[in-house]
Amino acid sequence: MCAPGAHVPDEGLRSVMTGRFPLTRPPPARGEGPPCNVFDSIMTRAALIVARMAIPLAVAVAAAGSAQAANDQSEGSGLPLPRFASLKSDHVNVRGGPNKDHDVAWVYTRSALPVEITAEFENWRRIRDRDGSEGWVYHTLLSGKRTAYVARPKTQPDLAPLYESADRTSPLRAMLEPGVLGTIKRCNGEWCRFAGNGFDGWIEQRRLWGVYPNEKIE
Repeated sequence: MCAPGAHVPDEGLRSVMTGRFPLTRPPPARGEGPPCNVFDSIMTRAALIVARMAIPLAVAVAAAGSAQAANDQSEGSGLPLPRFASLKSDHVNVRGGPNKDHDVAWVYTRSALPVEITAEFENWRRIRDRDGSEGWVYHTLLSGKRTAYVARPKTQPDLAPLYESADRTSPLRAMLEPGVLGTIKRCNGEWCRFAGNGFDGWIEQRRLWGVYPNEKIE
């Protein structure tokens, strides 16, 4: 199957591109057969002229096809994968594939939830949520605004401390439960400024789902 946007020339164009044009009657060798008449000579020259004119045209057509294919492939954002984003709407249909012909697998009913974009196809994005579920959404339903959940730790206490500054010795602002949603204001690779409903402070970056380890956000 051809890749989307690829240009496949038909047989006639292949002939033009190779420069191979069948002549109905090849000119006889010197001393063999009757001499060519004027009409045959004119037709042969005309065919050669058409071939010479068609080759640059074929190159131009092929170049245009390549450019179109490149444009089709560049319909994605061009941003690195994977990356985090958030839901822009409080009603986001998640489909089984990258077009509306696929059934809706589930619906998100809350905006600002963090998701990880794992693939792109034209204007569609494959996303993964914190539970590991994956599906496709239309790109306009996503935002570059960074949000995060307080992650459920494997070996640490459930509650995540929120400090006044990016320092464990600074005053404690709050203790956040796993699943608390907030906005990431900035991250320095180890700590993130994290704000939400009734809290604002610094949390260790590894305690969040929605930001990569060592990632810096300004």
